[in-house]
Amino acid sequence: MKFEHVILGLLSWRPFSGYDLGKHLEREGRFIRSKVHLSQIYRLLSRMVDSGWVCYEVQANDGRPDSKIYRLTEAGEQVLREWVASPYVPPSKFTDSEFLVRFRYGGPLDRSALLRLVRTELETRKAEVSLYRDRDRSVGPLQPIDGVDTDLAQRLGDLAHDHGSAAMDHWIDWLEHVLAELESEETARHPQGRQR
Repeated sequence: MKFEHVILGLLSWRPFSGYDLGKHLEREGRFIRSKVHLSQIYRLLSRMVDSGWVCYEVQANDGRPDSKIYRLTEAGEQVLREWVASPYVPPSKFTDSEFLVRFRYGGPLDRSALLRLVRTELETRKAEVSLYRDRDRSVGPLQPIDGVDTDLAQRLGDLAHDHGSAAMDHWIDWLEHVLAELESEETARHPQGRQR
């Protein structure tokens, strides 16, 4: 996933100034991308204008500098739709923002892609639990430097695993809930198509 996809996704909702994009990402997009600087947003918007993905209009502001209000072009919409429809390959870390960006910004564009996304993520994480949950987590024979508490090293590893397991279980529960809700909506939208 590239930062361009986040910006294109936001611009698919409504026009934004660069400043407003920054404010939105600072507040609402904190789980998507951290530490976004306005200069980075403005450089990216400039490249996207050069690529023909976005255009802007200048908005006059009383007593303040004028603002550029950016909107998606047809070419930008096509780039966004192609990315939304492209295969999702779950990253090794389930906390990576790729899923959330596709879910939040791509989901409203393509319901079938949204369902594929959630199903792929859910299947991947369940497979990981099956593969890794009950593995041997002992740190094995160690040759520690002076002062390393090997019992504590094992205990800290177990605590980190417990935390990761609980977080993964919560993630899977959420994915199952979301999938059930989306499938129920899909059945309600197309009752004839879901009968067998």
